[in-house]
Amino acid sequence: MFNKLRPMWLVSMRELRDQFRDWRALVPMVVLTLGFPFLMNIFANQTVDFLNQYGANLIVERFVPFSIMIIGFFPITVSLVVALESFVGEKERGTIEPLLSAPFDDWQLYFAKLLVGAITPLAASYVATGLYMVMIYREGIALPSFALVFQLLLLTTAHAVLMVSAAIVISVQSTSVKAANLLASFIVIPVAILMQGEAVMLFWGNEDVIWMAIAGVTIISLLLIRVGLAHFQGEFLLGREIDVLNLKWMWRTFWGNFRGGEKSFGGWYRSVFGPAFRRIVPAIFVMVLIAGLSVWMGYDWVQKNVQVILQQVPAEELERIRENFSELPDIANLRGKISGPALFLNNSRAIGLMLLAGLFSFSVLGIIIYILNIGLIGGLYAMLALLGMPAADIYLAGVLPHGIFEIPALVFGSAAVLYVGAGIVTPRAGKSMGEVVIELLADWLKIFLGLILPLLALAALIEAYVTPEILLLTLGG
Repeated sequence: MFNKLRPMWLVSMRELRDQFRDWRALVPMVVLTLGFPFLMNIFANQTVDFLNQYGANLIVERFVPFSIMIIGFFPITVSLVVALESFVGEKERGTIEPLLSAPFDDWQLYFAKLLVGAITPLAASYVATGLYMVMIYREGIALPSFALVFQLLLLTTAHAVLMVSAAIVISVQSTSVKAANLLASFIVIPVAILMQGEAVMLFWGNEDVIWMAIAGVTIISLLLIRVGLAHFQGEFLLGREIDVLNLKWMWRTFWGNFRGGEKSFGGWYRSVFGPAFRRIVPAIFVMVLIAGLSVWMGYDWVQKNVQVILQQVPAEELERIRENFSELPDIANLRGKISGPALFLNNSRAIGLMLLAGLFSFSVLGIIIYILNIGLIGGLYAMLALLGMPAADIYLAGVLPHGIFEIPALVFGSAAVLYVGAGIVTPRAGKSMGEVVIELLADWLKIFLGLILPLLALAALIEAYVTPEILLLTLGG
């Protein structure tokens, strides 16, 4: 095992020596690492003083965890140039051929570059964070708990690995350093948006949710590493000199895969749709299992949390809540006002959103959307039961009629998204990453048009024109 890792360490040491020789890369990194903690401390104090003038009643201690997270993030963005130039920079300098001709396996070379790309930003981030904590300690400001600091360091590490992994993938797929640097915005901006959500968790003081953020970022990081390894080919780096956006080729590849050479609708269903559906069958079983767990988690969460809240509500207020729930919706007035086409478009848009979110996260965000939607079924059932309402009757009359079509459509849609994400991280010999993505999108569209849309259309018709009548017969109104 050590002999297999030794080439990786040799390449890593070579890269680190080259980095520390280049003062143009070191100076901005050192300045930001040592200077930004002072700026962040001044900003936090000024912000608290300003907001407290208007009765916000904030204290500096509430800003400390947020400041630690931000201070850890900025050195990573500056150091990202190391990872962005890892392969394409070697190619422009003319040093890629000797490197690829060395007796290294592809994974050894890839992990060596990944290790070097992660060490520098993490070292800068840890130094900046430590400097800031020493600074606020000397000012007499209370430090966060050890558990929270540990969480923040893990989150910073996960952010660094995520961004470096994405930068390595970009470096492998790019043909020039300029193109790689331009694509860096697709790394920094999504992570910055992600950190806004994490900042809300910190200000709320919900430390348990931060563990979920760490787990989510780590999973996406591992998937990015898997993508890089799956599509890393040394000869591909040497053979491609320029990128061309060939829209005709993209359309031919997509249409050829989607149509499958069939001219008749029946032939398309048998020869094209059938194999595509069979390919997502394993993902369907996974999503059915996740659905069961999501329903149980939603039910259990409401039982444990909402029940405690309801016990503290006065009896008069609780009775008013029950009356409001029993009156919503006014089914008799809704008759004829629910639009089937509107429901169909809304549900179709939700399936499309799952795909879009899944594409940028290797299906992780798409599955999270699926879990939240399915989890509502269990959560709402528990809520109705806690309020003393006939939850089983309401579900049998108000969910089951259209749910027998809508819920399978949601399961099939999420399974297709999982299939796309798994396909991206799976090696395909002789195919570029772009070709793999095009073929996977064609498979997704086959499932969407051939199965999901018909199910959603039936569900929308039943939900608009049949379910209200069944609810009226069951509950009265």
